[in-house]
Amino acid sequence: MIREQIEEKLRVAFQPAHLEVHDESYRHNVPAGSESHFKVVIVSDCFAGQRFLARHRLIYSELAAELAGGVHALALHTYTLKEWEGLQDTVLASPNCRGAGSLA
Repeated sequence: MIREQIEEKLRVAFQPAHLEVHDESYRHNVPAGSESHFKVVIVSDCFAGQRFLARHRLIYSELAAELAGGVHALALHTYTLKEWEGLQDTVLASPNCRGAGSLA
């Protein structure tokens, strides 16, 4: 449910050419069914002329309610269409959680 909310908000705000929202909570030290850790790959020309920090701030602003309501982490990969074409549709894998498997 939260993944879908994130996806919808980003689609409306940035009209992306490409968007992936992955729930990576299962890779972290959280209870089963948690929706707290997400990886977002978004390609939009709305990011043209902006540095990565500015792009991330725009996304944080759009997702303020989700971040205040339980989303603990966002791994953001933000690109213009030209940057994305240069990557040939490759995005780095998220690192493993340091606390995975040690749920207290």
